[in-house]
Amino acid sequence: MLELVKTDSNNPDFINLVKQLDSYLKVTDGDEHDFYNQFNSIDNLKHTVVAYLDTTPVGCGAFKPFGEDTIEIKRMFTTEATRGQGIASAILKTLEDWAKTLNYKYCVLETGIRQIEAVQFYKKSNYQIIDNYGQYKGVENSLCFKKEL
Repeated sequence: MLELVKTDSNNPDFINLVKQLDSYLKVTDGDEHDFYNQFNSIDNLKHTVVAYLDTTPVGCGAFKPFGEDTIEIKRMFTTEATRGQGIASAILKTLEDWAKTLNYKYCVLETGIRQIEAVQFYKKSNYQIIDNYGQYKGVENSLCFKKEL
């Protein structure tokens, strides 16, 4: 049974899942990992979700404020063994619904063009490609998305 727990970045299961995510990204991002990693600190994230499948932590995601009416989705991850089971969709929906209750109107996010599964996932989740924002402007391997809540 899937259970989604709203928590914060001090949650040990969230921290462990992010470590797994970083290991995965270190391989796929290659030489650019350090550049991207500087924008992925989990210190002080107040809105995180951890997914548990039969009490085992299998996925996570977070958001942080990004302007007055917008949040930025961060640190989305599901373990390799549980991909394709709708867990990431459930995490993302929980984050979006949580943001709505806090009166946010939009979500933005960045992913790498090498993250083919992530790009497909966000498109399937009704995110639209936008011009790269903030620190990702001019970064060829970044792809930015936006969705109205």
